[in-house]
Amino acid sequence: RVAKEVEAITAEAVAALGTGETRVFNTSPVDRAEVVRTSVGIPMYAEVPANGSALLDAAEPPRPVTVEGRVLDNGLVRVELAEDGTLASVRDLTAGREVLADKGNLLRLHSDLPNYWDAWDIDKHYKNRYTDLLDAESVTVVEDGPLLGALKVERAFGKGSRIVQTITVRAGSRRIDVETEIDWHEAEKILKAAFPVDIRAPHSSAEIQFGHVQRPTHTNTSWESARFEVYGHRWVHIAEPGYGVAVINDSTYGHDVSRTVREDGGTTTTVRLSLVRAPRVPDPEADQGKHRFTYALLPGASIEDAIAEGYALNLPLRVADSAGPADPVVSVDGEGVTIEAVKLADDASGDVVVRLYESRGGRGTGTLRTGFPLAGAQVTDLLERPLTTADTDGNAVAVALRPFEVRTLRLAVAKM
Repeated sequence: RVAKEVEAITAEAVAALGTGETRVFNTSPVDRAEVVRTSVGIPMYAEVPANGSALLDAAEPPRPVTVEGRVLDNGLVRVELAEDGTLASVRDLTAGREVLADKGNLLRLHSDLPNYWDAWDIDKHYKNRYTDLLDAESVTVVEDGPLLGALKVERAFGKGSRIVQTITVRAGSRRIDVETEIDWHEAEKILKAAFPVDIRAPHSSAEIQFGHVQRPTHTNTSWESARFEVYGHRWVHIAEPGYGVAVINDSTYGHDVSRTVREDGGTTTTVRLSLVRAPRVPDPEADQGKHRFTYALLPGASIEDAIAEGYALNLPLRVADSAGPADPVVSVDGEGVTIEAVKLADDASGDVVVRLYESRGGRGTGTLRTGFPLAGAQVTDLLERPLTTADTDGNAVAVALRPFEVRTLRLAVAKM
């Protein structure tokens, strides 16, 4: 019901722009160049500025996608599925290196029996008992075109549960999406998806609201050992000097990250994403039934890449068949300065409120520009109460942020 209400509000807002040609809208704070589907399901390649829109035309991607058997290749990454439906290989063609150290997207079903708070706790001993889901009913090609290639893996397991995953590679993107549908009928179990990566990462970085935090991947102390589950909103990133990988998600926020030494002397850092649980207390039917979500592997990723693709996965481009042009209400120049929210002031004054933050963990400087005549700007607190006056130059506001600083600007619209 909530989703329908939001879709109706969005449709009303798009209609207010007037009529025109088919346009693509980007509500994320990063420029996008990616494959979208039209209203009739036809994939097209679109380039859309941050917080803006663009005509949907026949832009050419850098290189088409090819599908050969269980291999997807777009010139940036080459993904090979094994007969059991796991990722046998993910090769970063730009860097010229294999990303995985073992089976990727390995689904593992653990017993989940916390000592006390069934629905709230995960106890470390869940790792001791598990079953790897390696019996695939089928691995089939479902998309074979120049803009995207996709393979579908279907599995049945446990007490009548089923999982269908579509692994997709798109033209012009290193991101490997795993679109997942689960019909879940387990009890006292937790399902995880593992990505063992050929990287020696001393720590992981996980997104939180307005920034990210780091956790060590080793367990040298008792308190490090106790942190066996890592939170992460849109992404978790691991890296060694010169190369990184991110695991991105759109709706499931628990991870565990571990590091092991292989027999060949190399180091494997494994990121496992917690997908779904089945507690009995206080609700014996908790989480039973159908779930839909997407997670993704992003090879060759910096922190900036993880931030951008985290926004892209969570805020997909929207195609409107007949919409008028719309310049961005606000835009920003400057590395690390990220627009998180744009809204009208709560006091119904007509002022525009913009919330920004520094997203990389370093100093950020830039210029905020408005798509409307600017009469003045104030720095406010989170309740939109004025703190100081911000310097303006025409329709521009200079911004300088400390690491992970959050700033709210209240922008007055000039009377015409």
